[in-house]
Amino acid sequence: MDLSSFFIYCIIATFTPGPTNILILSTVTSAGTGRAMKFSYGSAVGFGLLLVLSAALNTLLLTVMPRILVVMQLAGSLYMVCLAYRMVKKNTSPKAVNQTASFLSGFVLQFLNPKTVLFAMTVLPTFIMPYYSGLSMVSLSILVITLIGFSAFLTWVLFGAVFKEFLHKHHTAVNLIMALFLAYAAIMIWE
Repeated sequence: MDLSSFFIYCIIATFTPGPTNILILSTVTSAGTGRAMKFSYGSAVGFGLLLVLSAALNTLLLTVMPRILVVMQLAGSLYMVCLAYRMVKKNTSPKAVNQTASFLSGFVLQFLNPKTVLFAMTVLPTFIMPYYSGLSMVSLSILVITLIGFSAFLTWVLFGAVFKEFLHKHHTAVNLIMALFLAYAAIMIWE
């Protein structure tokens, strides 16, 4: 196995802007680091579970996935468009923040986020399973990949905390840019 390609793939897929990372940044600026951490914990647990499911059902998923991918694309795209709309609408009341920035919402997002689902379905069969089939190595790989993902989430929390004042000062432009990124990601799912 080419470890450098594996780590580069994992880092690019988890650290680049996507629905989870954009929502973490938005949560830090609107609800604070504590709320963003709860969301990040849920995202990490959902991400890890998705990797476990991918490993357990890899063969089945590859045969069934083309049929359910369209449904996932539609659900994920609609969800991202709704999130983008909410960002532009700037509904940052305590009630709205509590609804969107929770452990459960971070967890569920991982199963609706096509970027995460496609990553989970490709990383194990591409980089791990051709070389390691034992439960211990696959489990260790899942743990390492989950920790890389959680590191990405923490990086976005830290970025939001460090630049919170700047992001608050330019909240309209920042929200619009983040909403455009989400809308772009929703459109890119269909290409």
